Amino acid sequence: MKLLLITPPFTQLNTPYPATAYLKGFLNTKGIASYQCDLGIEVILVLFSKSGLTSMFSEVEKNRKKLSENAQRIFNLRNDYIKTIDAVVSFLQDQNPSLAHIICDGTYLPEASRFAQLDDLSWAFGTMGTQDKAKHLATLYLEDLSDLIVEAVDPHFGFSRYAERLGRSASSFNELHKELNKKNSFIDELMIALLSTKIQQEAPDLIAFSVPFPGNLYSAFKAAQWIKKHHPSIKIAMGGGFPNTELRSLKEVRVFSYFDFITLDDGEAPVFHLIEHLRGQRSLQDLKRTFALYNDEVTYFNGSNEKDYSQLEVGTPDYSDLLLDKYISVIEIVNPMHRMWSDGRWNKLTLAHGCYWGKCTFCDITLDYIKNYEPSTAQLLCDRIEEIIRQTGQNGFHFVDEAAPPALMKELALEIIRRKITVVWWTNIRFEKSFTQDLCVLLSASGCIAVSGGLEVASDRLLKLIDKGVTVSQVAKVASNFTQSGIMVHAYMMYGFPTQSAQETIDSLEVVRQLLQHGVIQSGFWHQFAMTAHSPVGLNPKAFKVERESVVEGTFANNDLLYVDKVGADHDAFSDGLKKSLFNYMHGVCFEFELQKWFDFKVPKTTVDPNFIEDALSVQDEKKLKPNSKIVWLGNAISIKPSSKKGKMDVVISSKKQDVVFQSNEKTAQSLIDLTQRTSVYGAKTALYSELEKEFSSIFDQVQIMILKQHGLLIL
Repeated sequence: MKLLLITPPFTQLNTPYPATAYLKGFLNTKGIASYQCDLGIEVILVLFSKSGLTSMFSEVEKNRKKLSENAQRIFNLRNDYIKTIDAVVSFLQDQNPSLAHIICDGTYLPEASRFAQLDDLSWAFGTMGTQDKAKHLATLYLEDLSDLIVEAVDPHFGFSRYAERLGRSASSFNELHKELNKKNSFIDELMIALLSTKIQQEAPDLIAFSVPFPGNLYSAFKAAQWIKKHHPSIKIAMGGGFPNTELRSLKEVRVFSYFDFITLDDGEAPVFHLIEHLRGQRSLQDLKRTFALYNDEVTYFNGSNEKDYSQLEVGTPDYSDLLLDKYISVIEIVNPMHRMWSDGRWNKLTLAHGCYWGKCTFCDITLDYIKNYEPSTAQLLCDRIEEIIRQTGQNGFHFVDEAAPPALMKELALEIIRRKITVVWWTNIRFEKSFTQDLCVLLSASGCIAVSGGLEVASDRLLKLIDKGVTVSQVAKVASNFTQSGIMVHAYMMYGFPTQSAQETIDSLEVVRQLLQHGVIQSGFWHQFAMTAHSPVGLNPKAFKVERESVVEGTFANNDLLYVDKVGADHDAFSDGLKKSLFNYMHGVCFEFELQKWFDFKVPKTTVDPNFIEDALSVQDEKKLKPNSKIVWLGNAISIKPSSKKGKMDVVISSKKQDVVFQSNEKTAQSLIDLTQRTSVYGAKTALYSELEKEFSSIFDQVQIMILKQHGLLIL
């Protein structure tokens, strides 16, 4: 049995989506060989090459009379684009760094409408290095080409999504089916040529498509359509985030003229059962969470008695086969936090399955991928981190948890430091009180450079309705703890939650303005609330004072629900103003603007105190030391030597940058050495406050404790 695992176009330019790597790693534990590919990056590399652009411009020429002024300019400059494209892509793959100099001098790259924004961002280039500035300019260059492709070649094209509209709220399969039966587009042909080569090379018996987003759906169906026609003996399956959320009530028979099987939730057990079924070792009825066509009807098979595989059993994600050195890093926005989604190569890994909180009322908390919480251990995670670093040669990690558990983050950070591993990582969190200043310092020391988290609606009334478990003041304080520790913070914001008033929307904007102005967060993203079928709001809309529209359930995707909010504001109207203001705030400008300036209709004045965030940050936390608090010394060994002052000893703490010296009597100095040795992060055993209470209460004074805390003593 040979397997081909495919991520269809398009997800990210800079790093592979991890689903196939997870499946491949699991299949390794079963001794089952598989091959994986990311058709998204492979199509991009063919398209954005000298030969690819030559063909693309030939395609554009067929519609030349209909081109806009901007598209015509790009077409007129086609020789410059064809001449420069290979070098630019190589530069964005970090293989041609010297090109940055001529990119930045302004004479190398052809420029179209995307470069018009440079006047607005000229201030940023004073703080950007040559490499970053060149990367941003090269990104604009690619975006100009993308605009031309959308206008004249394929209206569905997008760097991180393809035909996304066709996959959004597609309760009926009709539109997607109609589009799939049109003549292949230029992009379709590029993908099919690559797919054909993969099939010839691997000769698979089963091809499994991972479809995480609506923007991957069309290309997965288009690829499956071609396989059915040209390789009818190959079985085809689809799984991933899109079917997991959108296709749980699937009834559309036509889907199975493209796919043989569609699996839901964690893919390891369903895929393994499929393999057993195709080998003749398992009946159709005993598959796990799998749709298939049976007696000409869509039937859900879930007769398997086996449990899903635990985090201990799924193995280490295997990134082999993927073109890891060919991914393209781009900088769409110069904001240092926001760029992390598109810049740099990140190994994807999860700390825990599901969400430890699992209460947010807007979230699909009834689905397995959120409700079934199972954390890994710090030791197992570090083993996998080290193995993935050996595989990929990259030490950057994005932990893609729904919300990374603070306790596990603490243990992981300690284990990373103990093992002396160099790791650069970021993750998604809840703004928990658990993230104290000391914990944030520890996370930073282990390599954490950024976190993202849901501020959602910056209103305590609505946060309570969401059951977020945080307040706006708490979010500000926790975000500040991260920022002061050198960890960047990205906040997800929501508008349009049921019953949200115009006043609450404007007040939320004011809170966000203050958070960015005070440097508490570094970036953010507004998204409009969408009611989904598997969230508490979708399951019980009356409790949130909204009404579902009476729409007959479709036969295809049925997750997004239409509803009427008779209490709240006209949420759609706020979209442009919220996004425009945030874009400027993230670039450090326009904080002084009245909020009304961002909207072309009358909005209420904010009721938020202009010093709200400043006051929230000024409140001092009560620091009660608990008996089970861990005392950890992150610093190096302390030494002592006689002081020039009679009866005193010089205590020397050596940090990476300089030595810190303070005076103490000999007995206390020896006790300090003993304390740091007993609490060293490199020690075999963690010290608890209950074991050290005597020293803290009687031997050391507050000044000495403060000096130690400033240079590596943490209370966790």
